[in-house]
Amino acid sequence: MDTQQVSAPSPAPSRVRGDATPSSGVVHDNSRHTSRFTVVGNHLTQHRELSLTAIGLAAHIQSLPAGARIGIKDLAGRFPESEARIAAALRELEAHGYLRRTRTRLANGRIVTRTVSCNQPADRRPTEAAPGRECSPRPQRTVRPLVPVRPCREPEADDTRPLRSPAHIVPVPGRERAPQSRSTPLLVPQPAFPAPSLLRTAADLLAGLHRQDPRLLLSAQDVDVLAPGVAAWLEREVGPAAVEHVLTGELPPEPLRRPAGLLAHRLTARLPPPPFRAPADSPPRPFPLQNCEGCDLAFRAAEPGECSGCRNEYSHPTAQQL
Repeated sequence: MDTQQVSAPSPAPSRVRGDATPSSGVVHDNSRHTSRFTVVGNHLTQHRELSLTAIGLAAHIQSLPAGARIGIKDLAGRFPESEARIAAALRELEAHGYLRRTRTRLANGRIVTRTVSCNQPADRRPTEAAPGRECSPRPQRTVRPLVPVRPCREPEADDTRPLRSPAHIVPVPGRERAPQSRSTPLLVPQPAFPAPSLLRTAADLLAGLHRQDPRLLLSAQDVDVLAPGVAAWLEREVGPAAVEHVLTGELPPEPLRRPAGLLAHRLTARLPPPPFRAPADSPPRPFPLQNCEGCDLAFRAAEPGECSGCRNEYSHPTAQQL
């Protein structure tokens, strides 16, 4: 009578909430990873302000080993996105704290720029009190408005440059920067003959630069200041198309804080020489002065000899001499 009934059916397993297959939306078929995986927070994958390119790029960077190169050219060679799109995604991650750029001075006097990947920005990290100790209230601080992070150019892992004074900085094509101080007046070359028609052509050229790049939208005051510089180029027989190509070609990928300053720098640093013009025919130079061998009077001749009076006297003798 006390034998256990082994043929009795086992009770049904309890159903865990959330196991039911949803009627719509995504269905996950997950497998547990045991190797080659990276933990990525939902604050990144479900970020409401980052683009899909920035989210995917951040996940890729977090999966790389330490020391891997993440320059713009390296990422553009790995993915089908363009360099401009990758640079914009890196600026998004830097603005939201997922990337941090630091500069370190080396022993030889050079500086190196490094990029630090943060899997969790500082503003999202939880602050916990020590065990057995209550958190003491912190003194209230004055809340200051957040300053937007200034985007900088994409650094390379081996980017080393010597420190130089601003007067010795050589402009690099595609990485020119406008002066940061707005109080600095713009200095541009001046034309020798500022004709009204020439200045009008220069102003129209400057006002239309934003059609090539929206970042080159200038104010009326900037156009008035830069117009003489463009007129100096036109005066040197440089066509409007060539001037526009110099001003809009090889612009840096980051936002231009002061486009007028960049244009003023290019108008001054790349000013071509004046056109060559053959000199006009100069009048013949007079013969040098010579002393006459007969009468010792001064006369002009190519070579030493006698003056015209002495030559006439010996060439036409008088009747008394005959």
